Amino acid sequence: MAMTESFYVTTPIYYVNGAPHLGHAYTTIAADTSARYHRMRGTPTKFVTGTDEHGQKIEESATAQETTPKKLADEISETFRSAWKALGIKHDDFIRTTEPRHKKVVADIWNRLQDSGDIYLGSYDGWYCVGCEAFYQDADLAEGKKCPTHEKEVTWVSEPSYFFRMSKYQDALIKHFEDNKDFVQPKGYYNEILSFIKSGLRDLSISRTTFSWGIPVPNDDKHVIYVWIDALTNYISALGGPEGKDFELFWKNSYHIIGKDILRFHAVYWPCMLLSAGLPLPKSIVTHGWWTVGRKKLSKSIPTTRVDPEIIAKDLGNDPLRYYLLREIPLGPDGDFDYDSLFGRYQAELANDLGNLLNRSLSMFNKYFSDVPQVSADAELKAQCQNASNEAAAHYEAFSFSKGLEATWALIRNINKYIDENKPWMLAKSDAPEDKEKLAAVMMNALEAIAWSARLTTPVLPESTAKIFSQMPIADGLANQWPVSEDFGKQVLSVGAPTPVFPRIEKDDKDALIAKWQAHSAPPAEPTNQISFDDFSKVEMRTGTIEAAEKIEKAKKLLKLSVNVGEAKPRQIVAGIAEAFAPEALIGKQVIVVTNLKPAKIRGVESQGMILAVGDKKILDLATAAVSCPPGSQVR
Repeated sequence: MAMTESFYVTTPIYYVNGAPHLGHAYTTIAADTSARYHRMRGTPTKFVTGTDEHGQKIEESATAQETTPKKLADEISETFRSAWKALGIKHDDFIRTTEPRHKKVVADIWNRLQDSGDIYLGSYDGWYCVGCEAFYQDADLAEGKKCPTHEKEVTWVSEPSYFFRMSKYQDALIKHFEDNKDFVQPKGYYNEILSFIKSGLRDLSISRTTFSWGIPVPNDDKHVIYVWIDALTNYISALGGPEGKDFELFWKNSYHIIGKDILRFHAVYWPCMLLSAGLPLPKSIVTHGWWTVGRKKLSKSIPTTRVDPEIIAKDLGNDPLRYYLLREIPLGPDGDFDYDSLFGRYQAELANDLGNLLNRSLSMFNKYFSDVPQVSADAELKAQCQNASNEAAAHYEAFSFSKGLEATWALIRNINKYIDENKPWMLAKSDAPEDKEKLAAVMMNALEAIAWSARLTTPVLPESTAKIFSQMPIADGLANQWPVSEDFGKQVLSVGAPTPVFPRIEKDDKDALIAKWQAHSAPPAEPTNQISFDDFSKVEMRTGTIEAAEKIEKAKKLLKLSVNVGEAKPRQIVAGIAEAFAPEALIGKQVIVVTNLKPAKIRGVESQGMILAVGDKKILDLATAAVSCPPGSQVR
């Protein structure tokens, strides 16, 4: 990717059905790193993230939690906002699909599709996954009619629906792919999607009538707009819509960083919608694989293994986590998160290669010099710095963060080699004037190269490089600029005392941290007696008034009660409360009765329900309403 006059990078907007996990953090850190790099190049940059808040799953979750969809969305959206703040993410905008500015643009996009003649009313019959709010063909499903992403059974949906003529844009989309080889990257994902498009596109169901939590279809509020049309439009609504000045500046250089599980929505549905709406397509869909733990995919809906990025960052620092995630695997394939690998990279590459290089260089300089000497640049070391800058820039512009860091670390190792080969500690022992001059040249060239390499790491390690430049101040503004050739020899203004930026972590401390993180991140054990909300909702409870009570012969714990529950005649209920209550004390007492319990005979006496009592081994009282209620009032 050549340098551009603007740069627009987005993450997916994250669905508010659970807290942020490592996969969300990885995508957002990648986008943040890319935005930081482009800002250092002086490019007008906009970085947007946010939350996707409509859909059937949110409505169902809110109902189960006895709250409103909006309150649930407010609560979970805030967890994402606070997580990114804690992880040092510097986004320019955080958009929510419940905001008026977004809803306005969604309606505009719908109207554009309709004006193109690409929306028609029909009916949809097929499989639907509530978890990913997606429609599936039989051939797409995993074994057992399960969603291939969530591994949960899909639901058969049959309802009226508006459709989008996506099939109309098959040839145009194929041509766009063939004319723009980087439209989807890396290449493997490009080939996969192009093959899918060539296999034939079907028209897309784009409205729902079985729930109401969404943006209404313009001029037909019986339908809500399909959540993926709603969600994808955020990339434009965050720019103020197609008529906004930000759209004109940024959209032509827009990049969506996404996970591979939502590639089809972004690389097929979204561009077809934009073609229909008469709008340009994004520059590229940058796709990464899944993070796994123990080879199992991270997922809010499959909580077998969890990794909490916030607690790791809190204990180890944001930058070591950022470094590990971006260095461990190239962007594209899946990666398996491993605590030992995290610490391995921390110790070997951050603490030893970079941290020790800084510490020993500052220590030697302070030992040998009191002022910063003026020296000539070492041509070979300067060339190595410029080459590293060029190589890292090319990789960052291609979203190849791992290779960008690899190029930077090659320079860091060359600086260590430069010091070892020139042996400043030996030069300091010599009284020869030429050795004193060489000592000054070696130390200053080494510090200039360290400052250079720190600037190259700034997009990935912003907090750590700030610490480096607090110990080794450089010329105004350079810390936030990508290094160029003329900078070498003009960066370092003064040298302070070294303080470890990446303190070494001993094995016992490492083991303690891993144990802490694993305990924090492990899913809570589910009680074996848990029931679902659906199970609980089957229990019918009503208020009742005890009209008669008597002991049951040869049963010292049982009483036979006659209870008015608002029906034509009282119910006969057997209750094990004789040791706590005399029969006459119960007359007129209001109780709560389970009324849909299957009748059973107890000591030969039929019981047509159950009354609720309070107490563990010993009955303390009978459950009742706080106020007097008519017999038969529902309890819920």
